[in-house]
Amino acid sequence: MKTLKTIIADDHMIFLEGLKTVLRRNIYAQDFQFLIVGEAANGHDLINLLKRQPADLLIFDLNMPQKDGLEVLQFIRHSHMDILTLALTMYESPKIVRSAFKAGVDAYVLKDKGIEALLAGIREIVAGNTYVSDGINPGNGLPRAKARQSRFLASDRFVKKHSLTKRELEILQLITQALSNKEIAKALFISDQTVSVHRKNIMRKLGVSNTAGLVKIAYDNSLV
Repeated sequence: MKTLKTIIADDHMIFLEGLKTVLRRNIYAQDFQFLIVGEAANGHDLINLLKRQPADLLIFDLNMPQKDGLEVLQFIRHSHMDILTLALTMYESPKIVRSAFKAGVDAYVLKDKGIEALLAGIREIVAGNTYVSDGINPGNGLPRAKARQSRFLASDRFVKKHSLTKRELEILQLITQALSNKEIAKALFISDQTVSVHRKNIMRKLGVSNTAGLVKIAYDNSLV
């Protein structure tokens, strides 16, 4: 069973206490054990908490006093924190959903969907995927052509900034598909050892130390 060091943040104390109780009881998630390592009732306190408390997972509301959830996401991105983020909120607006993903959120779950949706979101992002609650389409109102263009521009800027080679980018994209070094080697007709060297170089260039960090960066920068 995987233990997730978890920080939770919401300005409604009753909801916060209820969420904490559900996660600690762990009667719904057989594959995770949640270790609550911190909680906050506003964005300012949350940012201060993130600065001093390492965690694997952040579950937070977007609407918080002092600093909202989007500002918290921007802080996490600019600080290059290796933490999974799940927005647990009541806002269904596609505009807000898009803003959250643009700011770097990994999962977006509506509060009225229940604990199973929350756990489904956690499972997906732990596996290296993104997650959106049923009934929400973050692409609503965004033209397909514009979305594609923005993605490729973002990818191009990212590759140039970090000096990734074409081969390194190929391997990074395969890593996000949860392929092993051996599987990547087979797909690209190269040796396992070569893949291992490329993986280490990619981690060094991107400043991360594990596969989860690589996957998060790839999704944050629209590389997949």
